[in-house]
Amino acid sequence: MRLFLDANILFSSAQSAGGRARGLFSLAEKKLCTLATSEHAINEARRNLMMKYPSTAAAFERLLKQVERIPEGGPGLVAWAESFDLPENDAPILAAAAAADADLLVTGDRRHFGHLFGKTVGRIRVVTLREALKLVSKP
Repeated sequence: MRLFLDANILFSSAQSAGGRARGLFSLAEKKLCTLATSEHAINEARRNLMMKYPSTAAAFERLLKQVERIPEGGPGLVAWAESFDLPENDAPILAAAAAADADLLVTGDRRHFGHLFGKTVGRIRVVTLREALKLVSKP
């Protein structure tokens, strides 16, 4: 299963070594899923981490070694993503998930993606971290 990680999932993974978000990385190490993200998500997570938790920089860079970096979705994919009532800053996340051919878009952004939680957009299911852990972990 291919998971696309939003910036807030990357942020949480770096910020809390014992948090649930790190569980995705453990599952990837066990070859139960693959992790992908975009430069857009990486830059947003890095910016927020450096403002709030600068001591996490090394952990963040180590985690990124386990994540495939996907090129941003082109203008057509971004326009497609915007048609799902996503703001200009979040449409590139869904577009990149589509470009990554992801099965799941994992995000904690309830404000912007909440209306899509549990829904399949194109072929991508938009899920919370909890739902992703459950889907990947089940036999």
